[in-house]
Amino acid sequence: MKRFIPLIALLFLQSIQLFAQEKEAPIPDPVVFTSSHEGSFHGKNIAYKAVSGETHLKNESGEPVAALWSTAYIKDESDPSKRPVLFVFNGGPGSASVWLHMGVFGPKVVQVDSDAKQDDGAAPFTVKNNEFCLLDIADLVFVDPIGTGYSRVIGKGKEEDFWGLTEDARSIAQFMRTWISQNQRWQSPKYIIGESFGTTRAAAVTAALEGGGQAMAVNGLVLISQALDYQGSTSVHDNIASYFTYLPTMAATAWYHVRAGQGKSLAAFVEEARQFAYNEYLPALYKGNQLPQTEKEKIAERLAYFLGLEKSYILLSDNRILTGRFKKELLRAEGKTIGTLDGRYLGTEGDQTADRPTLGDPSNYGIDAAYTAALNDYLSRELKIKSDRPYLTSNGKIGGKWNWRPVPQGAYWEPSYVNVARGLGESMRRNKDLKVMVANGYYDLITPFLDAEYTFARHDIPMERVQMQYYEGGHMMYNHRPDFEKLVKDIREFLGK
Repeated sequence: MKRFIPLIALLFLQSIQLFAQEKEAPIPDPVVFTSSHEGSFHGKNIAYKAVSGETHLKNESGEPVAALWSTAYIKDESDPSKRPVLFVFNGGPGSASVWLHMGVFGPKVVQVDSDAKQDDGAAPFTVKNNEFCLLDIADLVFVDPIGTGYSRVIGKGKEEDFWGLTEDARSIAQFMRTWISQNQRWQSPKYIIGESFGTTRAAAVTAALEGGGQAMAVNGLVLISQALDYQGSTSVHDNIASYFTYLPTMAATAWYHVRAGQGKSLAAFVEEARQFAYNEYLPALYKGNQLPQTEKEKIAERLAYFLGLEKSYILLSDNRILTGRFKKELLRAEGKTIGTLDGRYLGTEGDQTADRPTLGDPSNYGIDAAYTAALNDYLSRELKIKSDRPYLTSNGKIGGKWNWRPVPQGAYWEPSYVNVARGLGESMRRNKDLKVMVANGYYDLITPFLDAEYTFARHDIPMERVQMQYYEGGHMMYNHRPDFEKLVKDIREFLGK
């Protein structure tokens, strides 16, 4: 038996050596696919190249730790050094850039039902040339953060090095500097377009770019369905701000479904709801049970007027309506559930007694198959990308592992909502040319438009450099074709074109 011990030891040593060799194996060069294209955008024929592939992110020792995937569209020009560059990403955290890429800003876009009357069904889906693509005035770079799309950790990299608010911002800032350097675009005006959590990222990245020994000033941010201070976009009990910020959006949704505000325009009804929220509802919420019963009855009547719900249900809810319950209750008699990302969408669920949606978000499952199929087909057929890995339009693992608020070792504090709004105000005061456009959907039941107004009104932000725009769509207002065109028009004007 003893003679087998040296053999076992030898095999163990060999396995360790093989493992070490595998760990030390050289990391392949970044994979990049380049192709040439032509298109007509805003009446101009544009020749451009598409560059889709990896950029290696490195640690402090200069070792590659992640391969971040991006797709850039660059107009053919003899000297592009001062041509604007738009960096575009979605949110999540855990979402690839597929939605903004195939929804509004890419050279090709997928078509979904503009009126939100039906879901996308199954393939084939309609993909069209995007005549409203901004390539006539700027180059575009679509960014897939680590863990989304084809982006991944490599070498000594770890997921926790990238899956956090600060870590994510740092990685995107490194990518932007690398891309700008490789393409000799330091003198180009630089803009960031983010959606949802992508707006949180946009503010954090802007701050990250100010440091690191390689300061890069950003010319502007386009925040689509902003989420800078999460208190106003978190509909939970005991969060008084959320009852207030969501009320005008619920009113707009009730108006859309012909349950409230009939005989008035959407804008007029929304303004009425906004004034009620500020001047009557918010003070009543803070008084709570100190409010006399007669006053509670008056508030309930007003809420019934704006929300299209029964007064008895509102009183039973103590004048506090969570959005989840609103989405189930408004059209309960018809057996319909309202969408979260876009309150225009409706779903039919089997459980008609639940207090909130049980099947998911109809404004998400009503479009996701079309976007996913369109992007995968486009990448392989048009951009000639070959990969043995799936393109993850979303990665559910990321959210549960996300480090929202790094706490210094030994520190003690109470938890609070994520907030990058004040940091954005500070960035704007350090950069006189930094301006912001905020795009708000009236039917967005996840990042309500009043939250945007409330956020920008109280974080020391220079409002003379902020533009608020409104759309008759939801979180992804560009799925509504009139707003698709309005959004592009507003951005062009914001860019000064």
